[in-house]
Amino acid sequence: MIIRLETPADYCEVENLTREAFWNVYRPGCTEHFVLNQYRSNPDFIPELDLVMEENGSIIGHVMFSKAQLVLPDGTRKPSWTFGPICIHPDYKRKGYGLQMLNYALNKAREMGVGFLCMEGNIDFYRNAGFDLACKLNINYHSEPAGSVVPYFLALELIPGWLEANGITEATYCPPKGYFVADEKPQAYEAYEATFPPKEKDFAPGQLPQFCQSCGMPLTRKEDCGTNADGSVNYDYCQYCYKDGKFLQECTMDEMIEHCAQFVDEVNKNMPEPMTREQYIQMMRGFFPMLKRWRK
Repeated sequence: MIIRLETPADYCEVENLTREAFWNVYRPGCTEHFVLNQYRSNPDFIPELDLVMEENGSIIGHVMFSKAQLVLPDGTRKPSWTFGPICIHPDYKRKGYGLQMLNYALNKAREMGVGFLCMEGNIDFYRNAGFDLACKLNINYHSEPAGSVVPYFLALELIPGWLEANGITEATYCPPKGYFVADEKPQAYEAYEATFPPKEKDFAPGQLPQFCQSCGMPLTRKEDCGTNADGSVNYDYCQYCYKDGKFLQECTMDEMIEHCAQFVDEVNKNMPEPMTREQYIQMMRGFFPMLKRWRK
């Protein structure tokens, strides 16, 4: 087994590997292979940390790193870093290969001066490499209220004391813009995805929470989802916002927020502490700009 830098000759094999590894894992289908395809020319991409793992001449793993940002309460922006997609071929999962590749990459990143990492992932795996919930370091998730415990939002000080040395006692993590490329270029993503053998999208246990990218409604079943022009399931939008490839309401983001605010009593049934209508609107004004329909 060897770990080395990715080369252009590896691109096709790595993107196929990434698609196989992520399909229906975190969401119905996946976009990680398209993110990788587009990201290699992104200025945030760190080519020195674009690594593949080989076993018997075949690529069985890959990881890439990117620059990111932390925003302090006063609006000051500080440089930070993230990584992913990181993947291992399904045949090699749960055999220690993933952790071995990750630890190698983390050590190399530390040697390059990367001091702090935020990422989204499963704490049960990433705690083995030293990661913990980011909220324990007062690092907030970009789409959640400050102070929220987000179980899949993790962080690690690669260089001990890096946060203090950079004057950071609280901040909000801003993921690299390039990670949303599939949302920003949906037609390009669909054309790219069409070059691969067909695979069926579906909901599965362990996926990250899925929300309608128009109104924020939780999506947990195919029946919750809208439909495309050809009648197929659209996993981005709910049945109340999207049908036959079209939005059912032509409105602004603020109008959608006002519409959703009338259901605050229903939302409060699943909240540890009830919110007022005004509190709910304020929360949605922070959340909605991250949804696909309203993202700028």
